[in-house]
Amino acid sequence: MGKIVGVRFHPGAKIYDFDSGNFVLSVGDRVVVETELGLVMGEVARGPRVWPDQLQPEDHPPLKKVHRLADEQDLEQLAQNRATEREGLLYCRERIESLGLAMNLCKVECLFDRSKIIFYFTADNRQDFRELVRDLVARFRTRVEMRQIGVRHEAKLLGGIGSCGRELCCATFLGEFDPVSVKMAKEQNLSLNPTKISGLCGRLMCCLTYEYDTYRELKQGMPKLGKKIVLADGSEGKVVRQSVLERKVTLYMQDGEELTFSPEELAQEMARPQRNIPPAPSQDSQAERPPQTEDTHQPDDEDEPDDLEDAVEPDMDDLEDGEKDLDKQDNARARRPRKGRKRPPGKPQDKDSAKTKDKSDSPQAKQAQSSEQGGGKKTSRGRRRRRGPKKPDQAKQ
Repeated sequence: MGKIVGVRFHPGAKIYDFDSGNFVLSVGDRVVVETELGLVMGEVARGPRVWPDQLQPEDHPPLKKVHRLADEQDLEQLAQNRATEREGLLYCRERIESLGLAMNLCKVECLFDRSKIIFYFTADNRQDFRELVRDLVARFRTRVEMRQIGVRHEAKLLGGIGSCGRELCCATFLGEFDPVSVKMAKEQNLSLNPTKISGLCGRLMCCLTYEYDTYRELKQGMPKLGKKIVLADGSEGKVVRQSVLERKVTLYMQDGEELTFSPEELAQEMARPQRNIPPAPSQDSQAERPPQTEDTHQPDDEDEPDDLEDAVEPDMDDLEDGEKDLDKQDNARARRPRKGRKRPPGKPQDKDSAKTKDKSDSPQAKQAQSSEQGGGKKTSRGRRRRRGPKKPDQAKQ
């Protein structure tokens, strides 16, 4: 079980955790710690806390340890590094101007052991600074790194005063940059003027994210601006103002009056149309209702006719219509092509026999065969006409 302390290397920079080991540290102490770049001096920004070994993730590398407490010699070395940084800033700007490079030098950082000097700059396009690096190496006799950064990191390194009158958040306490969008300004009912919602870096202000979640929670259930609302008395109004922190909305009515409601009060005042739905029958009414019986009436023998005289005589026109329908069905069957028989598998079909078969199965051939055969009365199309049912007089005979 070890103790962990948070160390910050620059004002307003990110805090990194280190294993304090056997040192007793407090906030504000200067310490020399081990990093990937070597020994670096920092300041304790977060007090020691106990961290159980079983909570350490297996895939996470072990924490770096605090090398030692800073002494007077370390503080003198730090002062010499700051003088080297100021000299490098002036010399590098001079060389950039002489070489005509389109880049803006922001800051120079010298590591604690003077093993490397880092030059931070901003540029719109990619720059060829190889000649500049050769001049810097010849001057300081150490490794030189040119690191390009964005405008937000530039404001973090340089610092400044914001539109609120305070120091920039990124230069004082923000360790990382959160994404900011115009939607956050809309949710907080702010003006979308770029000069009012942009910071010194030219990007959207980081403080737009501070109250965004609170505004989203308070605006739940509140109608949007411009929405038309009908109250219970039939009057119609339009939402013209919102007070999110007070949870109040203002309606502009048709008669020119302005009414202010909370979301709960507005829900009660809004018109609620009633549906004409019949009430569900209760169990008592269902029990009192008599059961429905099916109609099981069967016709008596008296309903049926005793003899043929009581029956309805058929109409002759209906008989003729029936004969015409039969003729139409026969003609339709004659025009329908006749399907051939299935031949056994493996036996090819002769082309000549297939042609003669198709000709014999055609409607013209069937019509010719029917015309050659005698017997029965024939119609104009050559089909035999069927006889209808006997008349009632013939049936009595």
